Amino acid sequence: MKTSKSTPEKLSAKGHKFAIILSRYNDDLGSELLKNTHETLLKNGAKEKSITLFRVPGALEIPVIANVLALKDKFDAIICLGIVIRGDTPHFDLVANECYRGLMDISLCSDTPIIFGVLTTNNLKQAKDRVAKSKMNKGKEFAEAAIEMAMLLKR
Repeated sequence: MKTSKSTPEKLSAKGHKFAIILSRYNDDLGSELLKNTHETLLKNGAKEKSITLFRVPGALEIPVIANVLALKDKFDAIICLGIVIRGDTPHFDLVANECYRGLMDISLCSDTPIIFGVLTTNNLKQAKDRVAKSKMNKGKEFAEAAIEMAMLLKR
């Protein structure tokens, strides 16, 4: 039986086109997440002109743009970035769940990988730890997932 390797030996973004959708809500943290994502794509061979950034007001607006982009079939992967921090009301659960559900629906109905890079944290410290290059660097992880999926679907 022929099997596909679960992780390619060498990630290569060369020749792939990426869309990044970033929420403006919690923009300081989001900008750091974007920087790390963008840097990882470039480090793995993506050209600047092959990366297109789309800004939206908040996490709930991300699925709308992701759907439009997936239908256009111009990108090899779409990376959706944002930060949702738990507050004192149920708003956090609604935003996080509906954003995730919307992106999952798009992912299952299109041939374009949708990377869920919307951080949902209980507090500001957790969010800072996840976006920091010197800590968890989730931006790097999201970019690497996008590259891997783009490579897999090109095969």
